Amino acid sequence: MTALPELLAPAGSFTALEAAIDAGADAVYFAGESFGARAFAKNFTREEIAEAAKLCRAYGVKSYITLNTLIYDREMPEVLEYAAFLENAGIDALIIADMGAAALIHRYIPTMRLHGSTQFSGHNADAARFLAERGFDRMVGARELSREDLSALCKNSPIEIETFIHGALCVCHSGQCLYSSMIGGRSGNRGMCAQPCRLPDKSGKYPLSLKDLSMASRIPELLSTGAASLKIEGRMKSPEYVHGVVGIYRRLLDERRSATPEENAALAEIFSRDGFTTGYFDKKINVSMLGTRSEDARQKSRELTPFSGIERKVPITMAATLRRGAPFTLTVRGAKGEVTVTGGMPEDARTAPLDRAALEKNLLKLGGTAFTCSDLTIDMEDGLILRVSEINALRREAIEQYAAIGEREHITPTAVLYTADRAEKENPKMRTALVFRAKNLPREDEFYNYFDIVFLPLAQYLQCGDRRVKGVQLPGAIFETEKEKIAADLARAREMGAEHVLCGNYGHLPLAKGSGMHIHGDFRLNITNGESAKLALASGFESLILSPELTQAQSRDIGGSVRNIVYGRLPIMLLEKCAATDLSGCKACANDRAELIDRRGKHFPILREEPHRNIIFNSVPTYAADRPPRGGQHFLFTTEKPPQMLAVLDAYEKRLPPEYDIRRIKEK
Repeated sequence: MTALPELLAPAGSFTALEAAIDAGADAVYFAGESFGARAFAKNFTREEIAEAAKLCRAYGVKSYITLNTLIYDREMPEVLEYAAFLENAGIDALIIADMGAAALIHRYIPTMRLHGSTQFSGHNADAARFLAERGFDRMVGARELSREDLSALCKNSPIEIETFIHGALCVCHSGQCLYSSMIGGRSGNRGMCAQPCRLPDKSGKYPLSLKDLSMASRIPELLSTGAASLKIEGRMKSPEYVHGVVGIYRRLLDERRSATPEENAALAEIFSRDGFTTGYFDKKINVSMLGTRSEDARQKSRELTPFSGIERKVPITMAATLRRGAPFTLTVRGAKGEVTVTGGMPEDARTAPLDRAALEKNLLKLGGTAFTCSDLTIDMEDGLILRVSEINALRREAIEQYAAIGEREHITPTAVLYTADRAEKENPKMRTALVFRAKNLPREDEFYNYFDIVFLPLAQYLQCGDRRVKGVQLPGAIFETEKEKIAADLARAREMGAEHVLCGNYGHLPLAKGSGMHIHGDFRLNITNGESAKLALASGFESLILSPELTQAQSRDIGGSVRNIVYGRLPIMLLEKCAATDLSGCKACANDRAELIDRRGKHFPILREEPHRNIIFNSVPTYAADRPPRGGQHFLFTTEKPPQMLAVLDAYEKRLPPEYDIRRIKEK
């Protein structure tokens, strides 16, 4: 029988971590007070992190720290110093999203294990290979993977794959959401998501609020995929949530079975949004996935039995030897290994010798520890005496040494000596444009003469015969089962005259390289620092579009051939499901007439991306004609018609102020 995958539990507080341990988690993930993607969880101080790692080691539980926000250049020394602290604290791995930070941590602290966060947007085996080549041991797969895609990913990946099995679902692909950032300045990529997708639209509907995931009824199928780690979401949840959910999944995994109706009902009482969904896993991505949190559900969660502390004990065996002419020894054995400690020399008793019952009583005083003794053997001669304080001290020493098995030696935190080494700029004035619809392409040569490269989405390019368009954009997501078609489409585009490919995911690089075209990095790579830019350029990208979340000052910190998005409606969400179906019907999605109208009356256009994903765009365009940032420029044209597009170019030529509502690029 194959080994069970790891059961990985969330902890947003120290009590929640204790709850996860008590319920039987194999590993726990949590965050410190900086650089974690749940900035509004209670999170852990450095003292608590060290204590948590020690507690986890005692119970044989792995401890992972989330360092999964995007990093700015000026934060990099702090990140490296923090990572050195985590290594010395005994943390087993970092869950990380920023490729620049990961590269530096791997360079300065090579013993630290790295797991690619779901914010990395890894959804195929090429993404896993990219991480493996850069020192990663694991990748967290996208939540949107079907059973077929997850199985193919696990089969073809050179590193472990971790997959979500329970908890909240973001409607947008992780790492690709700018919704909260663009409308309220709270970046999900920086751990501050305000969850606007959970709010009603103008009509009172909740078209973006998904039910929670629950794979409790699909355990045998889940085990067959080959995933190495099964992850429960919930670092914002209570200890009671963690204890209840982890406990049920522990039982299901140990018994290799699916949940009973009673167990599913118990999970729903702990937390649900109108029930649960397995829509992505089953490729049934429709309106049935939508759900909200009712007041009745909230009340049931409030009535959960309070978690009262760890009751779980780890079994060990103990063997004591007390004989004349030899020091007192105590051996502790368990799943982690064994340790033997040596105490003082016993003496001949003058009056009351130490008896076996008294020695056993003192050796079994383990109440304040994580352990319980399942078997105690004592080899002792009669007529000897040893002070009780010595017996207790030796017992404590033996338990402490056993609990510490597996601890790593401390490293010297040379990471704090890091200084930035920028890539040299090349062609910094490059100007490019992405037009989302071929039907909107202007006929006038002046449009094409204004740009170094004009891109179309790959599927749109194949429908276009205008040879002035020289570039294609790859889709935002390409699952294992889609790669063959995309490769064929790229080859066809190359035959039609395409020379450049815009690629927004490291997992798509082999496809881009196989096309024989020049490769340019899209904003979806989330480049927010110079180290990430250097890594991307060294990986095969000739130029990069920076994250639109950067200020002008932060962009200037980054070297290399880079560009800012200076105009256009930013794609704020990449959806696997058709949001238009729930709003105005799928026909509107097919005809580019779909939109989301939020509760404030703001209109967010929705366009289809092949095969049938949705992209939601910001309600207003980014605009910088009158205040252009330095360096290269990238334009996005979504709903604009040719006259509007030409008017935009005229405004940028003349540096005209805006005549409509816009979004500004912050200066600092």
